[in-house]
Amino acid sequence: MNAAARPMARWISTFLDAEAAESGAARNTLLAYGRDLRDLADWLAAADGHFATVTAEGIESYLARCDATGLSAATRARRLSSIRQLFRFVHEEGWRADNPALRLTGPGKARRLPQVLSLAEVDALLAAARADPGDAARTTCLMELLYATGMRVSELVSLPLAAAEGDPRMILVRGKGGRERLVPLSPPAREALTCWLAERARRLDGRPPSRWLFPARSREGHLTRQGFFLVLKALAQVAGLPPERVTPHVLRHAFATHLLAGGADLRAIQTMLGHADVATTEIYTHVLDAHLRELVLTKHPLARE
Repeated sequence: MNAAARPMARWISTFLDAEAAESGAARNTLLAYGRDLRDLADWLAAADGHFATVTAEGIESYLARCDATGLSAATRARRLSSIRQLFRFVHEEGWRADNPALRLTGPGKARRLPQVLSLAEVDALLAAARADPGDAARTTCLMELLYATGMRVSELVSLPLAAAEGDPRMILVRGKGGRERLVPLSPPAREALTCWLAERARRLDGRPPSRWLFPARSREGHLTRQGFFLVLKALAQVAGLPPERVTPHVLRHAFATHLLAGGADLRAIQTMLGHADVATTEIYTHVLDAHLRELVLTKHPLARE
């Protein structure tokens, strides 16, 4: 059958089948592709158009219509991505001699500023950890290490015991891609680590040894991310903070933002966070700028509504 004679629904279903079989695309991804492409097909059909004949200008007109109807930049960017994937596929299959979506540019996704806790809010969380009636030594060590180093939660819970022995001034962290970095410990973090190591040794007395700093009865043998997540939510409630605002990653953001506000070098923060590109770390300069603007607008004596 000639490509132009195939219903557009057939183009979409064939493309989705290929994505599922060849790329192993997730079900939600396939559903999103399908919704986006059906919307384009409906728009083309209303003007007697077709995937086989639409031009780059036609696709741009469709995207302009999406903008005019109030779709967000993120949704428009996703729709363009779906369209690109479709036309790359049909061009490779020989259904079209050209690819009308090849050089199209989209709006891109707006970069969201990370949420950050204030110093007072972090102090309240640390105080709640020290007062934990169930496991103060472990909880305090977890929180002090997280805030002192900016580690990812996966890096924190999987710390080996060897990284923490001997009262270290710095701790070796294995991050994404197996990349290792040294991160200095603050005096409170070192003190909390010493207390936890003593408590850990007492608890494991007579039990099989564990290679993990935070051993647990899990498949991995150490505290899980989900387990720490629950600990953090409980601390947020005790500290009087909305639990939905307090996550391990928000504490990582707080570490970086508070360091930057205190005058730390951006490259040093990049190294401690384990970012491969300093551009990723630069988001914290925008967080600080937003905070300073808020201070001017709310605290300056000449501020006006």
